Amino acid sequence: MRYLVHSTHAQLGALWLSCVGWVLTAVALGLIQWRVWLVSDRGVISSGVAWVGVWRACFHSHTLVTHGFRVMHCRSMSLAEAFTPPEIGAAQVLMILSLVLGLCGNAGGVYALRNIYFRTQEDSPVRLAFFTTGVLCLMAAVMSLIPLLWNLISVVTNQPIEFPPEFNMPPAPDSQHVGCGIGVGMVGTVLMMVSGVIFCMYRFPVRSQHPGGASPAPSVSGSKGAAVEDNPAFESHEHL
Repeated sequence: MRYLVHSTHAQLGALWLSCVGWVLTAVALGLIQWRVWLVSDRGVISSGVAWVGVWRACFHSHTLVTHGFRVMHCRSMSLAEAFTPPEIGAAQVLMILSLVLGLCGNAGGVYALRNIYFRTQEDSPVRLAFFTTGVLCLMAAVMSLIPLLWNLISVVTNQPIEFPPEFNMPPAPDSQHVGCGIGVGMVGTVLMMVSGVIFCMYRFPVRSQHPGGASPAPSVSGSKGAAVEDNPAFESHEHL
């Protein structure tokens, strides 16, 4: 295997970007602050602020408290529920697929870099491994970008959600804005996309060739089979 460590510095950095992007995507999936609702009726929603995430809708309340929380009431949302909006259902499916693809991409990047740094396999397809890693990272980025943009558009257009009565949520907020969940997911998606492009752009270093087409072979002289280069000064002294 050729010495390729010096040609993979960018891919090593891309692996770090991909890992950070994957972690941020996982964090965004668990946050409830995707859509922040502002309501004027504070009879149940004491703070006047409710959060709609991918899996739950929550708000602070002094009258309704969910078991395990002090002043917070939460209700889970399922893909099978009829009231679940399509952008939330898409996020539940596509974000999970994004995490799976991103994990596979990171594993592929580790495999390729391990073969280069430790020279574990002489005939390992390094170029193919990097390209496959890049494609997986780009696919993961696209999978997460679709629900993120879809929910972002729903917030900008102030789309309502017909929650069941047990959620104690109004059908529509007075206003709503983008929460940190979408922001964190966007940052993770951008990092995954950048790392995917860097992985796909890997090329083998170009070998420097002798003008005659082959590298000059060193001449062999001296005792005991030692290979040394000819000394021009020594040769001129012999011909005197």
